[in-house]
Amino acid sequence: MEWRTALHRGLMIPAHPLALSPCRVLDERRQRALTRYYLAAGAGGIAVGVHTTQFAIRDAKVGLYSPVLELAMEEMRASPTVRIAGVCGGTAQAVQEAGIARQLGYHCGLVSLGALRDATVPQLVDHIRAVGEILPVFAFYLQPAVGGRVLPLDFWRAVASIESVVAVKVAPFNRYQTLDVLRAVAGSGRSAEIALYTGNDDHILLDLLTTAEIDGVRLRFAGGLLGHWLVWTQKAREIFDHVRLVAESGEPVPSELLTLAQQVTDANAALFDAANGFRGCIAGLHEILRRQGLLAGRTCLDPEEDLSSGQLGEIDRVCSSYPHLADDGFVRQHLDEWFGN
Repeated sequence: MEWRTALHRGLMIPAHPLALSPCRVLDERRQRALTRYYLAAGAGGIAVGVHTTQFAIRDAKVGLYSPVLELAMEEMRASPTVRIAGVCGGTAQAVQEAGIARQLGYHCGLVSLGALRDATVPQLVDHIRAVGEILPVFAFYLQPAVGGRVLPLDFWRAVASIESVVAVKVAPFNRYQTLDVLRAVAGSGRSAEIALYTGNDDHILLDLLTTAEIDGVRLRFAGGLLGHWLVWTQKAREIFDHVRLVAESGEPVPSELLTLAQQVTDANAALFDAANGFRGCIAGLHEILRRQGLLAGRTCLDPEEDLSSGQLGEIDRVCSSYPHLADDGFVRQHLDEWFGN
């Protein structure tokens, strides 16, 4: 399938946020504008219904899972964008969400295991298999600080053997745990069938620049699926294209790219609120979108969710220090167009 080819070739995939009015009602106009922004910025795929879309969209009192997926799908349908739906909860819920995503036309499901904290490895593997019977699986190593759990090597070995698993987002923010996934894929015999995507926001460019060799199998991250890329997306696409060319060339990595990697991580630390255990990560990303006019404010579904103390100053600092990471001019140029009917 064309989307699978594109996924394996390597894509820049932002994780879609949620646009809310000040009274915490879905702002459909801004939600559409965000999707249009990502398409115009050159995103190769878009992930919807994931952490940055806020897991609470699934709550019965909120009821926004299907509406949010539908809005994004209406904007993406005419494009070649790879469409990824977040799939969460216990097995019954995850299977139901996979069915909704499939019916709407999503290509695969990014499966979060945060709701299965006490499940055994065989139970987790059965969960992945059950979802994979409905929708191709984009497996996900989500860091524990934002709702994930530590997943052992045995789990990843079993997951890598499942034919419905087409990709893995590796986002434990931990080098040892990242290597567990690489080891499992290398030993699976399916390294040509499973696309590796970085979700390590603290190591984005270095993941993309690195070639691993494990037991004679060479592996590279094909691309990234990142919350970090939901802001400054047009510039992130330029950087991604440049980094991929360098990685594919086999030439030594220029020192300026290593410096840029550090700058991206520094910016991410401010946006994601690393200093406070990532408590303000969604609000930090919203703050950039608010400044650009894409969002009306930082409003989250949880009334208590906002920037941490000192985070605003850190965001001001990185915006001032790294203007070359921002795409403010691009957004200003197209904002009226994205808000049009």
